[in-house]
Amino acid sequence: MRDKETFLISSRLLAKNAQMRESKVTHYAEKILAGAKAKLTISNYLGGYYYFTADEARVNGNNLYLVEAKNTQDNKVLPSINDIKDGLLKMMLFTNLEEVRIGRKTYTTIPVLKLTGGDIMKPNYKIGMFLKLLWKEAKTNGFKVEVNGKFLHGL
Repeated sequence: MRDKETFLISSRLLAKNAQMRESKVTHYAEKILAGAKAKLTISNYLGGYYYFTADEARVNGNNLYLVEAKNTQDNKVLPSINDIKDGLLKMMLFTNLEEVRIGRKTYTTIPVLKLTGGDIMKPNYKIGMFLKLLWKEAKTNGFKVEVNGKFLHGL
């Protein structure tokens, strides 16, 4: 690149194009609401712009649920630990948003990590302990966990 400004313009264009592609893609295993993907542009105090997507964005009154969905593959009970870690990274981003607007209206965000798959709620000590730790993480960091359509509550 010739200079910093050229690099910034090029980099932002590539990131925005990636965001556009991702907002139109539904992965074969995703169990998300049709047409509910959202494009998020996050700006910081230093003038940086970052382009993300949320698998679902649901408005309920003044609340905006920003959902990152993780799904099992090959009929496993839970999504892979790496997929869940990726979802937790998005939760860190979504819980730290200070102002979220759609058009000119400001919303209170409610970040949600959505897990779908097999019979996750079937009693199993190992899965139960994992979900307990995940619920504790969610409670500590201010996001919700949805498992097969139901929010986890005090485990």
